[in-house]
Amino acid sequence: MPDAANDRGESFPTPLSSATDLRSESAGPLPALAQYGVALLLVAVATFFAFVADRVVTAPTLTLIFVIPVVVAATSLGWGPSVVAVVASVLAFDFFFTQPYFTFQMTEPSEIAATLLLLVTSAIVSTVAAESRRRALAARRAADQSQALQALAHVIIEDRSQKEVVDAAATALSRIFAAPAVIFSETGGQLRQEATIGGAVVTEAEIKAAENALNAQTHLRGETYPNDDSTFDFWPVANSTACRYVLSVDFKSSRFERPPDPERFIEIVGAYLASPRRALL
Repeated sequence: MPDAANDRGESFPTPLSSATDLRSESAGPLPALAQYGVALLLVAVATFFAFVADRVVTAPTLTLIFVIPVVVAATSLGWGPSVVAVVASVLAFDFFFTQPYFTFQMTEPSEIAATLLLLVTSAIVSTVAAESRRRALAARRAADQSQALQALAHVIIEDRSQKEVVDAAATALSRIFAAPAVIFSETGGQLRQEATIGGAVVTEAEIKAAENALNAQTHLRGETYPNDDSTFDFWPVANSTACRYVLSVDFKSSRFERPPDPERFIEIVGAYLASPRRALL
C-alpha cells in the first residue's frame, strides 16, 4: 500500500486520521440549555465580585463588572446566551446595587443612567462579539471542509484502492457537513453499504430510500415523501462503470443547520468517487 506522503516526506491526512478528527470535534458545543445556564452562572460570578467592589467604587463604575459576563458569553457561547447575560446583568445590577435595594425600582437619577448605560453597552458589546465569533466559526468550518476535500484528493493521487477511495469519500462527506454519512454501492443489481462514518445508523428506511434515489437518478431529501421515515439525504452518482454509488448524509444529526446548497460539495466528492483520475484534470 502506498505511503501517505509525497516525495518531500510530507504526510497528508488519511481517512482514519480524518475520522479521528471528526470524532474529536463531534462533542461540539454545550447543549443549548447548558449554554444558557453557563451564561447565568457568569452573571452570578460577576455579581459576587460586584458585592466585593461595591464599597470602593460608584454605581456607574460597578456596571463595568457586569459587562464582563456579556463579553465572555458572546465570544464563547454565541448570540442567544449573550442576550440572556445582558438581561440578567441589568436585572442583577438593578436588584442588588440600586436604591431601594432588593427591588426592581430605581429612584436615583445617577443609578437609572448607570443602568441604561449598562444595557446599551452590553447590547453593543454582545452584538459585536457574537458576530466576531460567528465569522471565526464559519472560517474554521470552511478550512475544515477544504482539508476534507484535500485529504480525499491525496488518497486518489496516491492511487489507493477503490475501497480506500470510497472510505475517504465518506469521511470527507462526514467532515464537510459535520454529520453521519454513508456511501452505498450497487453492482449487478445488489445494493450494499460500502462505507459508514460518523456513527451513522442505517435502517431499512434508509436502504429503501437509497434504492429509490438510485432508480430515479435524482436527489431525495430526508423526511419527505416517499421517504418520510428516512432522515438521510441521498444523491446518486452517475458514472460509466458497472458499479454505481449513492452518497447519503444525515443532516438531522449534524452539529450545524442543513446548508442551503449541499450539492456544491456533493458534486465534488461524487466526481472524485465516480471518475477519480478525470476529476483531477
